Formats: sequence, structure tokens, C-alpha cells
Amino acid sequence: MSTEHLNSLSRASSSYLRSAMHQPIHWHEWGPEPFEKAQRENKPILLDIGAVWCHWCHVMDRESYENPEIAQIINENFIAIKVDRDERPDVDSRYQSGVQAISGQGGWPLTGFLTPEGKPYYGGTYFPPQDGYGRPSFKRVLLTLAQAYREKLADVQESADNVMTAISQAESFTGKSGSLQPHLIDRLVESAVKMFDAEHGGFGSAPKFPHPSAVDLLMQRHVETGDSQLLDIVTTTLKKMADGGVYDHLAGGFHRYSVDEHWVVPHFEKMSYDNSELLKNYVHAWQLTRDEKFAFVARDIIRWMNEWLTDQEHGGFYGSQDADYSLDDDGDYFTWTLDETKAVLSGEELEVATLHYDIGEVGDMHHNHQKNVLHVTNTPEEIAQRLNQRVEQVRAILDSARKKMYAARLQRPTPYVDKTIYVSWNALCISAYLAAAQALHLENARKFALRSLDRILSAGWHPQTGLQHVIAYSDPQAGKRQAPGVLDDYAFTIIACLDAYEATSDLTYFNFAHRIAGHMLANFADETSGGFFDIPQNSQTLGALTARRKALQDSPTPAGNPATAIALLRLYSYTNENKYRNLAEDTLEAFAGIAEHYGMFASTYAIALDMYLNAHTQIVIVGEGKEAQALVNSAAGQFSLNKGVLCLRSGEAVPQMLPPALAETIPNLPAIKQGKTVAVLCSGFSCQPPIDDPATLEKAIRLAVRAKTHLAADQESHHR
Repeated sequence: MSTEHLNSLSRASSSYLRSAMHQPIHWHEWGPEPFEKAQRENKPILLDIGAVWCHWCHVMDRESYENPEIAQIINENFIAIKVDRDERPDVDSRYQSGVQAISGQGGWPLTGFLTPEGKPYYGGTYFPPQDGYGRPSFKRVLLTLAQAYREKLADVQESADNVMTAISQAESFTGKSGSLQPHLIDRLVESAVKMFDAEHGGFGSAPKFPHPSAVDLLMQRHVETGDSQLLDIVTTTLKKMADGGVYDHLAGGFHRYSVDEHWVVPHFEKMSYDNSELLKNYVHAWQLTRDEKFAFVARDIIRWMNEWLTDQEHGGFYGSQDADYSLDDDGDYFTWTLDETKAVLSGEELEVATLHYDIGEVGDMHHNHQKNVLHVTNTPEEIAQRLNQRVEQVRAILDSARKKMYAARLQRPTPYVDKTIYVSWNALCISAYLAAAQALHLENARKFALRSLDRILSAGWHPQTGLQHVIAYSDPQAGKRQAPGVLDDYAFTIIACLDAYEATSDLTYFNFAHRIAGHMLANFADETSGGFFDIPQNSQTLGALTARRKALQDSPTPAGNPATAIALLRLYSYTNENKYRNLAEDTLEAFAGIAEHYGMFASTYAIALDMYLNAHTQIVIVGEGKEAQALVNSAAGQFSLNKGVLCLRSGEAVPQMLPPALAETIPNLPAIKQGKTVAVLCSGFSCQPPIDDPATLEKAIRLAVRAKTHLAADQESHHR
């Protein structure tokens, strides 16, 4: 395509924006220039926010933005801005609040109509080219709103001011502070319990999303309280998801969500952040139950990510894989007709696979009723009984069938993989890989996580300018541009650095966490009201970015403020610097009066509050060889979100591998000085006598976690 037929998005870096470079619309990227132009020409702004993985964004692109007639209406009446929500989560979050205030729902594509100052006066999501779906046609919407701006400007401005007020108040927590009491955690746990779907697993009804933070919260409370109901909710949910069509049974990994309550028919896009957080869930569930199914799914997520979502040469995790390979496709890459299955399998493999995955003449997809979403309806045990075969034989047949079906699927046109490397999502993936590596003894996962973190720190961090949000874009033809980091980038990277320190005992990672936290405190902290803004305080405030935002709600990644509190509390546990605990306390107090309103969607807040109320536990293992490894296995095998395991070699270098709070104590213990292989369990800056027996260590860790429940109860009694 010649450059004369390209719009200005041909100079963009984002995959989503570049996919629209051929459209006959005078698109602009987000920045001062289109706002200045809108004010100069006295035109409203049309704002499109979407993502490369978003099916309906591409549908609207083809139906409307590639339509010459609609393009002419837009070009004559509006200044058009297109935004990639993955590249600019700060812009997206504010306009999502605005559109929700206007229409009652958000999502992508987000279609906003703004005044020249960037204030939304109308908005929605997908608009069809003709009246339908209970929605007016996009052409009618465009003409009506252009006319409203010309003829009813006072009404437009009043509406826009009201929406801006709604955006500002969407996550404004002034006057919502409260005291930090353990019963608040119980209220948020109760919210998840009430929403639990006992029949199908998960929370709520259709559409059904995974809620990894809520699952982790329930596991943490189970460990602390011994409440078996919470563990039942977790195991039911994780098993139902892994058996459903929301899980990719051939390649591994999870799709974004299910359109039905049974987990059968998914939205087929696969996101790095969903898989990183679910990977943690399955690792943690394995630690609690030793159920091999959970370990299998965890390894399978890593298998998919290694194959599809990683830069194995340089390190780094890619952003996402699309649902579809074309607009005429609706999950066809991932689904199977019976004839397609017969073309690949025959005999026992066909019989077993069709029974296991419920592949029949009539499938699950609305656009093609012959298409089946693979999901488990008969277990190997049930099939073995039905076919009068041994279970091991059925499993072997299934494994062979899976490999053949996956090999055949690889010959199909493949959905696009966005190879953009986002710092925040990478940090989540790094932490997940390190957790899986430690619990499941996956050395390759550990090495790749560390290589990825090294890339983030070398390419994405600068002491003067801080973290970037993006360190590499997908299209090699795209120019590199600066994308300043948001709060999530900082919080998740600090946590990843601390996880890397615990995985390696390399104090370099701890020092990086310390320095990145210093930059975060200087640029994001609200020193007046507590908490942290999602963007630096000196940021360019175009349009709705003038609204100050402090994220509390998980959506679906862990929310920025509670994740920041977790990072600060972990730093405090290793440094004994009160400023970290005080800032975490201020942050949690800022939301304490409103957190219960968010229920299970504030699960990361509940986890952070739990970590605040209960001192972090560190298990420091000093020694080498089989005895040391047995202690490491014992410590790593125990689940708690509020525990860290450090493994150090004996010798004079022990003090140089410890952060300040532990360096004061550990090297001076007689057993350490004598070169013995021991584990030292520390909590609240107090260490127990060294332990040299794995079983004794395991018991001590369990007691330490359970004892915290009594501490919390005592604190609550004191508050009362």
C-alpha cells in the first residue's frame, strides 16, 4: 500500500493503532495536537478506544471506520482520536467511567463523543452500521451528536461537566477512610462466598470471568482459619475451569472469559495477565492439596506461554493472542467439527477423544452449529469403565489424540500474537513463573523469569525518568516511543524484584526494588489523603486525565493501590524502615470505609490488609546439598501469600546476601557461624531458633501462619 493512502497512524507504534492506518479517517493519536485542533476548529472529538485482541473493535473498524460514507461524516464533523487501551490504560480507565455513567455499561470498543477540551458528553461501546442489536446505527449517532454540538452547545457542555464529575468521583475516596480491622477481610471473603456458583464453579453467572485475586484470598483465609468451605470453593472453581472450554485443552492456557455460566464457550482471546494470575492460583492450589491436576494445569499454562507468548531469545512476555484470524472467523482456529476430528483421528483415538471432549454433530458455536468447543464431559476413569479398558490405556490414547489434534490445528491460519512487551504484565508473569518454579521445581521457568526481569530493568528503568510502560512494540517496522510507567508498572515490578531476590538471594534485585519504590513514592503518592495516584503527579493532563484516580478495584489485574501496599509491606519486612509500613497503612486506611462496597472485586485490598495485620514470615535456609534442598522443599511447599523463602550458601558472604532487617540477626546465630545447614523462621523482626529437620520446619511454618489468626483477633478486640 502506498503511503499516500495511509493516515497518520502509519507512524504509530501500537499494533492496534497500526491496524487502522489504511482507514479513510483522519485519525490522530492521543496527544496535545488533536485537542488543539478541535479547539481551533470548534469541533467535537470522536474517541475510539480498543485493543488488538478485541473482536468487536475489528468488527466496528470494518463495518464503520472503513466505510467511505461514514469516514466522510467523521472527517467533516469531528476530530478523530484512536487509543490503544493496553498502551494507555490511564486514558481508558477514565473514559470507561464516563461511558458507564452515560450508558450504564463499558467495554471495548469504547466510542466517546467529547468536547474540544476532552470532556465526554455521550458515549457507548459497539454501534452497528445499521439500526440493530437494540442500538442506533453509527451513522445516525454521528449525525445526531454533531448536530447537538452545533445547535445545543449549552446542553452538551452541561452534560459533559456532569460526566466529568462522575469520572472524578468514580474512584474518589475523600472522606471514605476508616480503621483497619480484621472483620473487613471477612466481609470481602463473605462477598466471594455469596457469589460462588456451587454447581459450575466460579463467581456469579454469565458471562463468567476468572477472579484470580479472589481465589488467592480464599486460599489465604483457608490457611489462616482452617475453613474447609473456602478450599472447596477454590478447588471446585479451578477444576471446573480447567475442564471447561475456557481452557485450551490442546495448547494449554486460558481464554479471557466464558460467555456462559458452564465455562464452555469462551471469548477466545488469551491474555498474558489472565494466564499469569491463574498460573499462581493453580500453583497455590497444588501447594494446598497436592492434587496433581493443579500441577498439570500450571505446567500446561507455562507450556503455552513458552511457545506462544515469550521472547525466548531475549526474555520478555508478549501481551496477547487474538481470538480470531479474520473477521469472518469466530473461534474457528480453536474449535472442531466432527468431520474435522475424523480427518485427524480414527479408531480408539477418535472414540476416546469424542467421548472426553463432547465432540458431536451438533456443537456449541452460534455462528456454526457444527463447531465444538473442546471441554471435558467424561473423565478417563468414566471412559475406561464404559469401554472396558484400563485407565492408563485411556490416558495414553487421549494424550496421543491431543498431540495429533494440536499438530493439525497448527496447520490452520493462526490468530495474531501481539508481541508488545508491557512492563506491568511482564512483572506479573515473572512473579508467576518464579512461584511455579519454586513450588514445582521448574528450573527453566526460573531462568526465563530472571532473564525477562533483567530485560525489564535494563530497557525499562532509568533512575532519573523511572519506569516505562512499554519496552518493545510488536511491529518491527514501528518506531519506538516513550510510554511513561503507570502505578501498576511500579507496584508489580517492585513485587517481581522481591520475588527474584527470594528466588536467587541476589541482593541486586532487592536494591532495584528499593530504588524503584523511592521513585514511586516521590511521583505517585498522595501525601495529603493517602494512597497513590495511577499516573505521576506531573503528567500531562489532557481531557479526562485531569481527573485524579486511585485504583482500588481489581479489573481483572490486581488493583494498583493494594498492590502498592503489598509491595511496601514486603519492603518493610526486609528493611524495618517505618516509612514503608506507614505509607501502606495510610493507603489501606484511605479505602477502608469504602472497600466493603466493592466486595470480592476488592480482593487484592483484602490480601494487602491481611498482610498489614499479620507480620510477614521469612524462612532463611543456610547451607548446601541435599539437606539444604530438603529444607527448601519443605518451606516452598507450604502456601501462604505472606511468606518468603531465602536460600543462602554457608560462608562469609551470608551478611552480603541479606537485607538490613535480616542482616542484623541471621549471621550472628551460632548455628550459622558453625556452618550448619539450618532454616531460620523469622516473623515481625523476631527469629525462632534454627531448625534442621524438614518435618519440624513444615510444622513451624503452619503454626506461624495459624498463629496470625489469633493475633488478628486480639487486634480486633483491642480496636473495639
